[in-house]
Amino acid sequence: MKKRFQFQHKLAYLALFFAMLLPMACEDVLKEEIISNVGNDYLNTGNGLNDGVKAAYSFLRSWYGTERGHNFTTFGTDTYMNGADGSWKFINTYAAQFDPRTGQVQEIWDDYYRGINTCNAIIDRASKVTDLAEAVKKQRVAEAKFLRASFYFTLTQLFGGVDLRLSETLAPTKDAKRATIAQMYTAIIKDLEEAIVDLEPKLRSTDYGRATKPAAEHLLAKVYLTRATSEAKGADDYNKAATLADNVIKNYGFKLLPDFAQVHQQGNEINDEVIFAVQYTYDPLTNAGGNNAHVFYLMEYDTQAGMQRDVVNGRPFKRYMPTTYTLQTVFAPENRVNDSRYFKTFVNAYISNRAGTFNTAFDNSKATITTAVGDTAFYLPGVEWTREERAKKKYQVLTPSMYTEKLFPSLRKHLDGLRADRTVFEGGRDFIAFRLAETHLIKAEALLQQGKKQEAVDAINVVRRRAAWPGKEAAMTLTADQLSLETIIEERERELIGEQHRWFDLKRWGLLVERVKKYNPQAAANIKDYHVLRPIPQVQIDRVEGGASAFPQNTGY
Repeated sequence: MKKRFQFQHKLAYLALFFAMLLPMACEDVLKEEIISNVGNDYLNTGNGLNDGVKAAYSFLRSWYGTERGHNFTTFGTDTYMNGADGSWKFINTYAAQFDPRTGQVQEIWDDYYRGINTCNAIIDRASKVTDLAEAVKKQRVAEAKFLRASFYFTLTQLFGGVDLRLSETLAPTKDAKRATIAQMYTAIIKDLEEAIVDLEPKLRSTDYGRATKPAAEHLLAKVYLTRATSEAKGADDYNKAATLADNVIKNYGFKLLPDFAQVHQQGNEINDEVIFAVQYTYDPLTNAGGNNAHVFYLMEYDTQAGMQRDVVNGRPFKRYMPTTYTLQTVFAPENRVNDSRYFKTFVNAYISNRAGTFNTAFDNSKATITTAVGDTAFYLPGVEWTREERAKKKYQVLTPSMYTEKLFPSLRKHLDGLRADRTVFEGGRDFIAFRLAETHLIKAEALLQQGKKQEAVDAINVVRRRAAWPGKEAAMTLTADQLSLETIIEERERELIGEQHRWFDLKRWGLLVERVKKYNPQAAANIKDYHVLRPIPQVQIDRVEGGASAFPQNTGY
């Protein structure tokens, strides 16, 4: 643990240092200043190379666990739409306001290019470093290649072909062009294949938080799975994805935890199911804005009878509201007797933290309720109850017909009860980016796409049986005849909801527009075919020599 925190706490400071040290094309060229060689040469030393790699990791915090990362993967999908609050609803609705001037688009673009240039500098300069053991140097370069591939993979999924820079940008430049999708995937795959050779072949790194060989293999499996549905697809992409996923599953000691609820249990973030996590800390000086996922998926519990805001139940931003499809199909009521994930994913009861007698708000079966601290204040059964059934309870009952943009089932996964107080936005939990359950689902999808239905169903059943209530494992086991892409579409969200996958999944399947129109009523009227890509930041186009003719905007924006 000590090594983990030594590695983790330096990230924010080092990111700032190296962002200033390394000039980049993504910065406004009119404001660039050339740094003296005194600071610049630090990266050519062993300590400098080590610190540069730590700095490169910090740029993952621009995406994982952040508002922009969740907005771009949760909003505008079939499983979530916007709740009552927040200024980014247009990302969900695909309104005209979501355009190249959108601040969060520019933020992820700029931050990831800072990370890319940091990685480029590490890779280019490693040969000049003489005071670091060769094995360590190879590992650090491998980590930089893993990170560069991760940055480019996210950018490619969001924007399509982008400016593909594979060497350090040493001075401001207005020269940039968009690579093809094929060129993007070629570079991403090459980086990961080379990284795999020199990364630690372990369940977790000796210095926890660093990338490992299985982390790179998991990511590469996901890359092949995604490329297989793109214009750059290769004939053996699905086979390679399945093989890599199978290797991660079998050869490093990873295992699914026996209880689905344990995976995201606070304090248990370092466990044998986690393949790679983006690290955060509760130190405000080094937390880089924090893991903020804990606020976005929560309903307005704190104004209800018998309740007030507290740290354990969270700071409710009411940002993301589950769609009816999520609650009634993905987590279908009739399946909850066998599948534990509905009750272990969503909060179904609020315990009073405010004693007194209060007027009721949503449950018309009673005019008031009286609560003592520790009593149930209100309950979400997830199905309809009659007025007579509700009247028998001393607490309010919130049924699906009463859900609004303020009142809906809250997601449990990201709750952060260790924040200093109930107002704190900067959470400190690590964000789990890759975990073994997804590896099984990647394998299942890749096998299904090859027509290997029995092998595919065997892979998916491992995940489903883990999710079963005790004694219900047989009921959760599917046969090959029951398996289809729709099974995987639903199973991925039952398992991975809220973990920054869904928008990418829908795009990979070619179903984003179709399913948003069908299941997301807030977005149905606006979404168009071109929304499978995000807008290129206008500032990027403006600062390129030749403007839009040299660096064209994505269609429709």
